[in-house]
Formats: sequence, C-alpha cells, structure tokens
Amino acid sequence: MFRTALRNVFAHKARLLMTVLAVMLGVAFVSGTLVFTNTLSDALQKSSAKGFDHVDVAVTAQWKEAEGDKVGEPHELTSAMVEDSARVPGAAQAIGVVLGFTAMADQDGKLVGDGFGSQGGNYWGTDDPRYPLTEGHAPKGADEILIDAETAKRTGYQVGDTVRMSVDGPVLEPVVTGIFTTDDGSVAAGGSLALFDTATAQKLFGKEGTFDEIAVKAKDGVSETALKAELDKALPADAVETTTGTQLAEDQASMIASSMSGLKQGLLVFAGIALFVGTFIIANTFTMLVAQRTRELALMRAVGASRGQVTRSVLIEAFVVGAVAAVVGLLTGIGIGAGLRALMGAFDAVVPAGPLVVTPGTVAAAFAIGVLITMLAAWLPGRRAAKIPPVAAMSSVHAKATTKSLVLRNTLGALFSGAGIAVVLAATTMSGTDGQAPMGLGAVLLIIGVFVLTPLLSRPLIAAAAPVLRVFGVSGKLARQNSVRNPRRTAATASALMIGLTLITGMTVVAGSLQNAIDKMAASAIEADYVVSMANGNWLSPDVARTLEQSDDVTASSPLRNAPARIDERTEFLTGVDGSSIGELTDLPVRDGAFEVSGTRIVVDHRTAEDHGWKTGSDFTLTYEDGEKQELTVAGVYEGNEMFRGIMLDTATLAPHQSDPVDMRVMVKTSGGASDAAKDRLVEALGTNPAIKVQDKKDISNELASMFTLILNMLYGLLAMAVLVAVLGVINTLAMSVFERSQEIGMLRAIGLDRKGVKRMVRLESLVISLFGGVLGIGLGVFFGWAAGRLVGSRMATYELILPWERMAVFLLLAGVVGVLAALWPARRAARLNMLQAIKTE
Repeated sequence: MFRTALRNVFAHKARLLMTVLAVMLGVAFVSGTLVFTNTLSDALQKSSAKGFDHVDVAVTAQWKEAEGDKVGEPHELTSAMVEDSARVPGAAQAIGVVLGFTAMADQDGKLVGDGFGSQGGNYWGTDDPRYPLTEGHAPKGADEILIDAETAKRTGYQVGDTVRMSVDGPVLEPVVTGIFTTDDGSVAAGGSLALFDTATAQKLFGKEGTFDEIAVKAKDGVSETALKAELDKALPADAVETTTGTQLAEDQASMIASSMSGLKQGLLVFAGIALFVGTFIIANTFTMLVAQRTRELALMRAVGASRGQVTRSVLIEAFVVGAVAAVVGLLTGIGIGAGLRALMGAFDAVVPAGPLVVTPGTVAAAFAIGVLITMLAAWLPGRRAAKIPPVAAMSSVHAKATTKSLVLRNTLGALFSGAGIAVVLAATTMSGTDGQAPMGLGAVLLIIGVFVLTPLLSRPLIAAAAPVLRVFGVSGKLARQNSVRNPRRTAATASALMIGLTLITGMTVVAGSLQNAIDKMAASAIEADYVVSMANGNWLSPDVARTLEQSDDVTASSPLRNAPARIDERTEFLTGVDGSSIGELTDLPVRDGAFEVSGTRIVVDHRTAEDHGWKTGSDFTLTYEDGEKQELTVAGVYEGNEMFRGIMLDTATLAPHQSDPVDMRVMVKTSGGASDAAKDRLVEALGTNPAIKVQDKKDISNELASMFTLILNMLYGLLAMAVLVAVLGVINTLAMSVFERSQEIGMLRAIGLDRKGVKRMVRLESLVISLFGGVLGIGLGVFFGWAAGRLVGSRMATYELILPWERMAVFLLLAGVVGVLAALWPARRAARLNMLQAIKTE
C-alpha cells in the first residue's frame, strides 16, 4: 500500500501541484513571520545589549514617600553621588547621565524623526566611552552639539553646520562640532540623538546639578555583583536603587520580546487565516482525487485491501505532499523574512544589522503545519472513500450524497449559524471590552455555519445569475448547471474566497466608520481654528500660551493644563482651562446644567459624573497636589469624547496649587479663521520651533485616523495572501473539474460546441463560483462590520455605520476578476482536449 500511494503521488504530479502551492503559501507565511520577528527581536536585543557595554551597574533614584496628601516625587542624583560612585572600590569610572526630549529640524525645517524618538543627552567630559566620535570634538558650551551618524546621514548635516533645535523652550541654533556612533534603540528606529556638554544638558533639561542616572564601569577583574555590593554600601539605600548591566540588558530584552509578541501574534493570525483557507482547498483536492480513483480503490478493496489500508494510502499521499510543501514553504518563508526586513528599510524604519534567525522552533512549526494540515484535510476524503462498498464503487452508485447526509449537514449549519448570530447580537449589547471575546466566538460559529450551509445556499444564489448567463447561450446554461452539479465542491471553492472578503469588507466598514466618527468629533467638539502641542506628546511650557495670547491674530485662546488631584481617595486628573474663552473654543454637548467654568464652579464629563454620582449642583471636596483642599460645585455635565473628558476648572483656580505648571495643548481662535497664512504667522510667533506643531481640525483628524489607516493597509497586504490561496483553490478546482469531465467535454465538442464555447463555459463557471463567494463574503463582512461598530460606538459617541459602497463594488469586481483569471489555464486546457481521446476517457 505504501508503494501504491507513492506511485499515485508521482503519477498525478500535475493534480497535486496546486495543493502543494496552497500548503506552501500557508507554511511560508508562518515561517516567514517567525523568521522576521525572531530576526528583528534578536537584532534589537543585541543592539540594546551593546548600549550596556559601558554600564556594569546603573544607579537610579527612588521615589520619596508622599507626605500627607501631597504627591510623591523622586530623590535627586547629585554630583556628589557621582563622585562617591567613582570612588567605591572596584569602580573604574562613573558617568552622570542626563536625558530629555530634543527636537531637531532637518535642512528643510521639518522635524527629524516622529517626535517620540527625538532625544538629547549629555557627552561626559572630552572622551565619553558611550559615544565614540567618528569626526570632530566634544561640545563645549550652549552653542555646540554632537549629532549621531545616522541622523547626519539622513539630514546631510556635517561638522561646522548650524542646526535648528528646541528643548522644550526657545529655538537654539548650535553648531555641530562632531559626529558619533551609537547603538541607541531610538536612533535605530529612525529617531535622532543630540548631545550637549553636561552643564548645558542639565540646564536645558531643567536638571541643574542633578542626573537621571549614574552609569558605573567596573575595573578589570571586578564582577558586576561585587561592584553593586560596594555601591549599595556607599550610597543612601533609601534614595537610590542599583541594577547590574546584565539585569538591565535582560530587562530590555524582555521588553523587546514583549513588544514583538504583539506583532508576531498579529502576523500569525493572518497566517492562520491563509492556512484555514488552504485547508478547504486541500480537502477539496483530495475529495476530487479520491472520487476520480474510486474504481481503483474499489479494485484494491476487492483484492483484499482493508478500509484502514485505503485510508492510510490516502494519508501517505497527503504526508508526501505536506512534507514537500513544508520544505519549499520553509525556504520561501526565510526569503519572506529577509524581504520584510528589507521592506522596513524602504519605509525608513532602520533595523540594526544582524543575521537571519532561523530557530529549530521555526523549522518544527513549518513541518508540523505543512504535514499535519495536509493530513487532517485529507483524512475525511480518505475515510469516506474507504467506507464505500467495492461493488457500489465499481458501479458508481455512491456518487450522490444521501438525503440523510444533506439533512444532517443543513441542520448542523443552521444550528451553528443561529448560535453565531445570537452570540454576535448579544455581544453588541455589551461594553467595548466585555463584548470582544463573545463577538469573536460568535463570528467563528457563524463562519463555520455559513460554510456548512454553502451547498444549500449555492443553488438559489447561482440560480439568480441565470438570466445573465442566458445571454451567453449554451455556454452560459452549461456553466450554471456545472456550478450547481456538485454543490459541496462549489461551496468549498467559494468559501475560500468568502473568508478573505469577509475580513477585508468587515475591516473596511469599521475603518470607514471610524474615520467619519473622528472627523465628526474633531469638527463638532472643536470650535478653535488651531490646536498647538508638542511634537512628542510631552507638556508645553506655559510661555507658549502667553505668547499666543499676545499675538495680534488671536482672538481667543485657552491652555489645557493637566494636574493630579485626589477625590474620595481616588486619583483624578484635572484639566485647567481659561474659563472666559473655553466656551468659544469648544462645542461640547451639555447633558445637564450649563457649560460654566469660573471660580469654584466646574464642568465634568458624563462618565466621570456617573462614576461619582454627581449632577448639576453637586458639591465635592478635592485635594490638590500641594495638599490643599477645596470644595467645588458641578455647574454642568458635558458629553465627553476621546479629546475632552474629566473635570474642567479655571486655571486661575488651579494655578496657585501648582509649583511647576505645564500645558497639554493650547487652543487658539484667529480673527480671519483657519488659513495657511494664519498658520504660518502662528508658527513664526512661536519661533518656527521644530518641537511645536500647529494643527487645524483636519490635521488633528488625519493624525488620529493615521493609525487606523496604517493598520488597515497592513491588513489588506496580509489578507492578500489568503486571497491568493483562494485563487489557487479556484484554479485547482476548475483544473480537476475539467479532468473529471473530460468525457463530457469531448461529447460536447463532438456534437458541435467549438473551442471558444468550451472556454466560455469554463470561464463563466469560474466567474459564477467566484461571485457567489464574493457575495457571501461581502454580506458577512457588512454584518461583522456593523456588529464591531456597535462595540466601538459604545465608547465613541460620534460613531455611526458608514457603508463604503464604492469599495464593496470594487471588492465584488475583484472577485469577478479572480474568477476570470483563475479560469485562464483550465479553460485553455479544456479547449485543447482531443475530443476522441476525451470520449474514450473513463
């Protein structure tokens, strides 16, 4: 039986090629994902570990215990502590480290990096071992800086050039005195690093005489643990904490691995979808292969082969196919991993250099998936063939499914579909987080139910296309009959395409509705012409609000100032606003009372009010960060959103309780409204500062939506793999269907159907099956998009369902194109059949 199975594999190489391709693509996706994420994680971990080469022990500050109702703050790392650290036995050197946000403009005046990776620090002395100089010399004074080599390469800056930059304050224009290399992870990710001398860095970052960290290097022969023990003796235990360089590297590696796990899981989900789609194709292929060899298998049974032997022969074929696909898929996956790493470079995402990482786990996963998926998909067709009595198989009386099996299938499909719809509908009544798991379960149940019911659904839906197919005469009529002749095969083929289009349509519906909700939120909640904020999301200096208030163009402005406070032993964050202007700058729906912010009268969003049981007129006592208490009155309850929420009170009331006030954003209304000229004047008033961004409503909306757009585009690319597998499934089904119907096609040719008619018949059949899958996929996608939108809408008041009719029409058109392209080779093969040889085919 083993030799027979191998002969069948090699005898039907063409039939199994598409199956190998389907499995190979799924394996390639999984192994490529593992290779890419492992390579990226390994490179980042090794790069970050290099950053600790000059740190054997790091000294950081502990937080002080809060006194009374005051908010705690960290101890200070002083110059004396740096000197004490350098003097401990076993220490070779101690470096005081200062870090902070530093926005650098390129030669066109635009911010280098995305803001979050724009960092600044200090260069220790004249020869800092952390940052080897490639050219130039150490900075001296506030007018000199060093820049990293990657930033120099990206911007074109050279030693002697003047650079515009800002460190949470006025614009600086220092001269580049040197260029250095670094393994800093922010730089590797496309950020920038600028270094000042230590005194300048401390002054600019508001840390005069203090440090963020002390990096201590051990003498040769002294271990990290021994140095750590000496530092613990020399430094105040209640003020500092010491950590070895090895532990720092391990913690960093764990953080990198944790951050990479989300990317890996996301990619593997789509690899699983591709495999899920491929499973249909494999099962379909083996069903047809077994059906074509029914008489052969019956003869084997007649000469003594048992049911188990027949099933095992089919499984052996599947094993060989899966093993070949696993090998090819693994090699292809390694190429995909290398390609993805190169692709990141094309998007300016710098990845540290390093070898491709192919772990034993990746190899094992490739073979386990390739072999197991194929064998599982082939098991049911093999078992079904083995159960057919030899005499029945030889006379082909087994060909049609029994009424009992069809009733059972349709009953199971209806039960799964009903349960899936019920669970999804129940999930839509829950809150966003609570409803996610039930909705996922309901979606899976519904997809399985629709897949089981697809043979039943195929007849009425394909019959609806009959009027159009009649236009093509005999070819159209034959195509319709061929499509419904074997509903199970049609269902398996259409389901592969259905799953891909379900996901694509569902995500498109949600993304389009989200974009509309964000646009509506920005348009309805903000009456200001511009919102000013820091490029990296950090706090703004109050000087920005004062500068804008004095501008001739500005008619109204208000900062959004953040401050912690305690209410009923819970920490709440207050938002300080200009009470006289905030009403002009926002248009938040008021649910109760009036939008009045002045003195001790405040407004609060509806969710916070519900949490505390407040309503208009409610009085409550809060404790400010300086420990002072004050009684406030709720003047109104407004409808909060992602941009405005929490307690708003007047800055005049809040300011006396803040030692170092900072603003999150500043809202501005100009005399002539929003315009490019007005924006340019505001930017100029702020000193053309690269650290500060000035955005109108559209800019804010685009920024909020950019994340969803990026994710959606990534998912489209990933789902293209599942659609490609589905295309292979259509090609495979048609090719094997042509082989199966060779005698029939020969007879049609003999009675007058020409080659063009045969090609048209096969193409129309493919088109009908693909459009059938497309209609089901788009229908399910809209339903899931609506359901997911209900969860989003529970947290976003402006959310409403928007159906992207144009895109859905494009998806349906693409399904038709898939059908036409998939039929090219099978149609050509059918038309080229020799009619006499085809008629003699058994």
